[in-house]
Amino acid sequence: MNRWNMEINHTGERKQRYDLLDSIRGITLISMIIYHGIWDLVYIFDVKWTWYYGTGAFIWQQSICWVFIFLSGLCWPLGKRPLKRGVIVFGGGWIISAATLLFMPENTVMFGILTLIGSCMIVMIPLDKLFHKMHNGLGMILTFILFLLTKNVNEGYLGFHRWKIISLPEAWYRGKASAYLGFPPEDFFSTDYFSVFPWIFLFICGYFSCRALKKRELLDRYFIQGIQPFKIIGKHSLPVYMIHQPVLYFVMSLAVNTI
Repeated sequence: MNRWNMEINHTGERKQRYDLLDSIRGITLISMIIYHGIWDLVYIFDVKWTWYYGTGAFIWQQSICWVFIFLSGLCWPLGKRPLKRGVIVFGGGWIISAATLLFMPENTVMFGILTLIGSCMIVMIPLDKLFHKMHNGLGMILTFILFLLTKNVNEGYLGFHRWKIISLPEAWYRGKASAYLGFPPEDFFSTDYFSVFPWIFLFICGYFSCRALKKRELLDRYFIQGIQPFKIIGKHSLPVYMIHQPVLYFVMSLAVNTI
């Protein structure tokens, strides 16, 4: 085992850090920053770009979300103090919600991706004990199927993309609490919306994937070496995420006023 890739945790134990996971997170974070930069140009600074409204941009946006949430679930069993980490990430989500509500109410973020990931981190604490004896492969398959089947609960039905299986009761779609779970009322609005359902299933799929990789010792075999400088960015993903939009907005405002 590479001694240069060991860290000391709060109990004094040595633990392995998998730099490739940080690198993947860093690459995805850069992709997200670019995507959000274009979003700012289109929706805040009124730059006309037809492509951004099309299928290509949608697939790009979805790829970022899927990787972030799946990777967060995959990394959950590798970390320590899940409650502390979950509360910090959840709190970061609410800081963003409060900041956008105060300074950019027309672009308010309510139940964004940090709120979701923080919620999943906390919920996984009791679920970890429930899933402890479950077969990893079965868990991966079931949770991914559930993710696909519930992908469109925000729109009022079970199904994936244009495939509609069954409509859900309108009574479920009432207020902020139901929106948090995945059942938003018609007047709900958020520029970055990630409800508990369906995304928690993708998070749990990542969790089972990590257990499967660890059982086969594939993490130690393939995920130790990272890619500079992406692994550094990925290692500090939360502070980078927290500041990237204010920095983007500031830089673009200067550019627009200068031109």
